[in-house]
Amino acid sequence: MLAIFDYKAGNQTSVHRALEHLGIPNQITNEPEKLDEADGIIFPGVGAAGQAMDELHSAGLDDVIKGLIAQKKPVLGICVGCQILLDYSEENDTKALKVIPGECRLFNPSWVDYENIPIRVPHMGWNQVNLKKDCRLFKDIDPNAAFYFVHSYYPAPKDDFIIATTRYGIDFCSVHGHEGLWAVQFHPEKSGRPGLKMLKNFHDYCLEAADA
Repeated sequence: MLAIFDYKAGNQTSVHRALEHLGIPNQITNEPEKLDEADGIIFPGVGAAGQAMDELHSAGLDDVIKGLIAQKKPVLGICVGCQILLDYSEENDTKALKVIPGECRLFNPSWVDYENIPIRVPHMGWNQVNLKKDCRLFKDIDPNAAFYFVHSYYPAPKDDFIIATTRYGIDFCSVHGHEGLWAVQFHPEKSGRPGLKMLKNFHDYCLEAADA
């Protein structure tokens, strides 16, 4: 069973529907016991980093998720859930969870695209993800597949944690982490077949880790 981490700051329902479509048992929860019992945790999020961290702090859930990560529970962060795994976000001048070293930065609207046209902020729509190292999440996914993005801030982790990049004005980090702790800036639950395959790959990894 996968747990979808509920901290009042996310797109839990859309993730739930995607997992239901795949036939993957899942539950939206913030109960520490159920999170601990799950084979893996999806850590989604939409909105602002400051609000997300406020929700985590007020409910004492920041220590819960950090504790589970420390115990090597498989975790997949999505969008804001990806960003607040870092040390800091420029959005709302937010001190984040400090699980992955790095920060989240605002896109500069003076940056230009491939046609030398200034980018729009937020970055919204379909874009490709360019792998920099092997990642289990991308098993059997077409390297040219596009994923759906909606964000004004982008992750900038330390280089050792960069798994993939995407071009939007600059080459920014769109996937970071390490085996068993992955964070994606895009929304796999809204990215059609490639996104669904990614969620299935995460679930498969969680089952294997639980059996190890």
